[in-house]
Amino acid sequence: MQRRTRAVALAAAAMLAGAGVTACGGGSSSASGDKTITYWATNQSTSLDADKKILQPEIDKFTQQTGVKVKLEVIPSADLLNRILAATTSGKGPDVLNIGNTWSASLQATGAFVAWDNELMAKVGGESRFLPAALKSTGATGKDPASLPLYTSSYELFYNKKLFKAANITSPPKTWSEFVADGHKLTKDTNNDGKTDQWGLGLQGASSSFAAHFAFILGTQHGAKVFSGHTPKFDDTGMVDGIDQWLSWIGKDGIVNPSDAEMTDKVALLQNFASGKAGMILAQSSTGKTLGQYKLTTADYGVVPVPAQDPAVAGGKDIGSFVGGINVAIFKNTGNLDGSTQFVKFLTSAKEQVYLNKTYGTLPSVTDAKDPAFDTPTLAVARETLSSRAVPLPQIAEESQFETLVGQAMSSFAAQTATGKQPGKAKIKSEMTAADQKLEAGS
Repeated sequence: MQRRTRAVALAAAAMLAGAGVTACGGGSSSASGDKTITYWATNQSTSLDADKKILQPEIDKFTQQTGVKVKLEVIPSADLLNRILAATTSGKGPDVLNIGNTWSASLQATGAFVAWDNELMAKVGGESRFLPAALKSTGATGKDPASLPLYTSSYELFYNKKLFKAANITSPPKTWSEFVADGHKLTKDTNNDGKTDQWGLGLQGASSSFAAHFAFILGTQHGAKVFSGHTPKFDDTGMVDGIDQWLSWIGKDGIVNPSDAEMTDKVALLQNFASGKAGMILAQSSTGKTLGQYKLTTADYGVVPVPAQDPAVAGGKDIGSFVGGINVAIFKNTGNLDGSTQFVKFLTSAKEQVYLNKTYGTLPSVTDAKDPAFDTPTLAVARETLSSRAVPLPQIAEESQFETLVGQAMSSFAAQTATGKQPGKAKIKSEMTAADQKLEAGS
């Protein structure tokens, strides 16, 4: 099984590299004698420069404390997985890097990352410091983690209070039927010029990762299993139903601007929401913090859990999210394991966890990081979701290909739907069967 999972992970890397991924540059300079390590951070805020301004002063503090220099590079979220997979195949990567927690097992199977065994885990305070839900997304079950939790989040429904009031909507939707009904009320021609300029829902239709996340959420609500062991079940009836539901918001329901089918940029999504062009968005917890940069407060928007199916689907699970978040890992080819471990210890320390998660609007991954800032309405919904309505994405090597294959197919479906040609369930099933076969052929 280990040989097979590694082959799957390498097949994923080859597939993405074949799609135009370029190899990463040279890794840490520590091999040449100095103590510098390279850190790839994920883009968490409104821009790469904003992230640099947030992280660099903290990195400078770490260097003052330890003498270990850190070269920071912030990677756009859309590029991160491709960059990491290229690094695993070339052997040339950073010393420390952030990863989407859903990729943990897939990246673990490449063998490119340091395993957090008991000895190494003790250097960051031990496993008991970390939230149990967050630890479930750090690698394959029964193996030492390949990464540690850094930021924790969940999906939520954000709604514009002013637009809801103007549409005579007295409470946010709890079910998808209410969600679509509210979306219709919010979709309007406010200028009376024959053109719709306000939409019920803003959507990143061309973001394959966003699409795959909702394939999982809606598919699971419809009873999809996604994988049976390591065998893909992307063409499961529940998955097809979930994808069809997602596409219908753009297509037959008509509550999404068709141009959103081409949207990859979360900044554009938030700008539309902040300017009143979209009455609702489905986004992760950190969005609450980011909206403050558009001068929005909780007087302007509300946050509630992701809606449920109505009626409940036989065999389905009432989830509102997967266990979301960003993890931190050490590249096995580091020339400075001690410095890299010290840096991870710094990032996961209680003080730094408070600072980073307050800044980004996410939840700490450790139990000893306490602050009133984590009691906001947005994070209260996140805690509620993570405790009772969230499950991890499958922690198996094939998971990253689920996000890639299914997400890319859904983005293509969205583009077709925007032109008035929403694929039927038979077409969706056919494409998902082809995705199953592609994954199995590559394994």
